[in-house]
Amino acid sequence: MAAPTSCPGFNTPKSRCPTCLKQGVTSRWCSKECFADNSHDPYPKKAYTGTLRASFPASVRSVPSDIQQRQVPAHIPKPDYAESGQSKTEMAARNFAPACLDAKGIEGMREVCRLAREVLDLAASHIKPGITTIELDEIVHNACIERGAYPSPLNYMLFPRSVCTSVNEVICHGIPDLRPLEKEDIINLDVTLYHNGFHGDINGTYPVDEAHTPPDSLRLIRTARECLDEAIAICKPGVPYSQLGKVIEGIANREGMGTNRRYCGHGINQLFHCTPNVPHYAANKAPYVMKPGEDLITFTIEPMITLGDHRDKHWPDNWTAVTRDGSHSAQFEETLLITEDGVEVLTAKPGWKLGDGWRNTSQKAPEASGSGSQNGA
Repeated sequence: MAAPTSCPGFNTPKSRCPTCLKQGVTSRWCSKECFADNSHDPYPKKAYTGTLRASFPASVRSVPSDIQQRQVPAHIPKPDYAESGQSKTEMAARNFAPACLDAKGIEGMREVCRLAREVLDLAASHIKPGITTIELDEIVHNACIERGAYPSPLNYMLFPRSVCTSVNEVICHGIPDLRPLEKEDIINLDVTLYHNGFHGDINGTYPVDEAHTPPDSLRLIRTARECLDEAIAICKPGVPYSQLGKVIEGIANREGMGTNRRYCGHGINQLFHCTPNVPHYAANKAPYVMKPGEDLITFTIEPMITLGDHRDKHWPDNWTAVTRDGSHSAQFEETLLITEDGVEVLTAKPGWKLGDGWRNTSQKAPEASGSGSQNGA
């Protein structure tokens, strides 16, 4: 049954109507009953491990193939996978050593990472009970376009949206949908921009309403940020990439938490994902050692920390990775550059210092600016 073109209770909005989304109308659901009548869950119950459920318009029967992707203006430069969904340059570089960047390349990475921070902070400022992840996707998409950038996730390996939104037990790669966020939820926003030939990658996890967030979920968020910061703290010339996982897993174990082993940090530059791989667990066999000077490379660290089982399974969309036991997961990510005497965090907020994200008890998102752009302060 098709969704109605408008809801009779649109003056009391709670979440967006799928037909209105398609037509560009900003009316929303008036009630939970209205929402239930005009959205559906395309997956069988056995697909789920926790309480989260997918919610898509009635027209979407197969995810992600039935999802209509947002459009990017023709004047914005696009990565090689924008049309086909496959990056031939990434596949060709898969077995090669990390690519080194010259001074122009480093400046390109600094610029795109600054923009990625702006977009993440802007999107995070809109997190609140009742907003849907598809609305957050729209905010991210439009913010990328305003900055002359392509949203890197869009059609990468056929991913159908412009941002990954991972709620509660979702470890990573959640597909934005119609489910309104609830006050007890936590959500990760994973933002990547492609600008002037370079990708900048960053993500963060936030409580939807901190006053109602379970204490263990807040502790999880703080621990995930600590894992990232303490891994960044050891980055300098001569350190093997394999050592980062030892730091991360040590902190997670101290808190009785797990660290996912399937997904890892990665090299990033003109390619979205490339060598080196950066595992987030101890006793890994990652090759390569951090180097400065003529061997400048940029990479991410992005530990995915779980309250329970670190192992994952996937929803039928083959993107949404969830914890096997349904426990919550949290993640933070920064893009980094090794310098002569340490590390430069390319995606850092201005004035940010190591430890700022976990020594403070509050994980509240920035206040909304009320406009389409916001500085990364």
